[in-house]
Amino acid sequence: MTTIPRPVLEFELPSDLEARRPPEVRGRGRDDVRLLVGRRVGGEVTHHAFTELLDLLHPGDVLVVNRSATLPAAVDLPDGRAVHFSTPTPEGDWLVEIRLPDGPDPARSAGEVLALPGDATLTLVRRHASPRLWHARLSASRRAPSSPSPSRPSAARATGEGTAPRGEGDVPAYLAEHGRPIRYGYVDEEWPLSAYQTVFSAVPGSAEPPSAARPFTFELVTRLVASGVVIVPITLHCGVASPEYHEPPYAEWFEVPEPTAEVVNAAKALGRRVIAVGTTVVRALESAVGDDGQVEPAARWTDHVVTPETGVRVVTGLLTGLHEPRASHLRMLEAIAGPDLIRACYEAALERRYLWHEFGDVNLLL
Repeated sequence: MTTIPRPVLEFELPSDLEARRPPEVRGRGRDDVRLLVGRRVGGEVTHHAFTELLDLLHPGDVLVVNRSATLPAAVDLPDGRAVHFSTPTPEGDWLVEIRLPDGPDPARSAGEVLALPGDATLTLVRRHASPRLWHARLSASRRAPSSPSPSRPSAARATGEGTAPRGEGDVPAYLAEHGRPIRYGYVDEEWPLSAYQTVFSAVPGSAEPPSAARPFTFELVTRLVASGVVIVPITLHCGVASPEYHEPPYAEWFEVPEPTAEVVNAAKALGRRVIAVGTTVVRALESAVGDDGQVEPAARWTDHVVTPETGVRVVTGLLTGLHEPRASHLRMLEAIAGPDLIRACYEAALERRYLWHEFGDVNLLL
């Protein structure tokens, strides 16, 4: 298994700080979450409501958001296990995880065929570098779409081959009929797929939600734009997380459109802030930057991992959720804001009892 160095910050997360329900259920609305702000200049940490974001941003700031929408990527098996469909691969199959109720199911072998609902089967082709993930191919009675989406090309199109890989086109249609949102143990109820989308969700493809943007409402977006904040999109389809192994991210498909690249480059030239809404945005932008420091339009797979060693060349700020102890994303946060500020933010979050995970509170690093 590929590993990366542990982040400087390590801590214990009390179970009662894991957000179990969406904020619109436990409070007044999606934006009813707290916002912890850490500033690189001076190291100040302050506490806000998310609705105060407008007061913390400046005209000319650029927010880059992920427009990937979440798939119902979990399929339940009759024996209590579940298959989590993660992402297609450049080779034409899908990465999947077979999970027991309390974690990954390691007792699988290459060539094994799993019976899925709807008279479908899933063939395990080979193990991925991770011990929990498999390359697999779905065989379903429902035929693949005749042409892939232009915003999310098939693995074959992205690698220059002439035909769609077997099973790739079948999977989203199959999941729409038989899947449900991925849910981990800290969320103790089923919530509809809409609970895992954001106001920016437009291109289905993520196994797990790019949840940093979840607190945004259409009203807040309108007010931000009216105040002079510029909002531009990228797309990066998120794979399944690794709560047990804390692995570095594997290859994911992303797109940085030409208008987004132009806006980001212009902002950088003028000395304005470029703030990523989510770690997925950081990965996409930092994967698209050229040797000259300019962001280039791109649509491809990336295996780039942002760490303090690789550094960041595009983003100057990040809005993100609170990450688990030992999560690889903490290394990205250290690359952007430095270990001392990240430590101060997380100590404050624990002391003030912020909530973690996709339905929890958020952290703005400036």
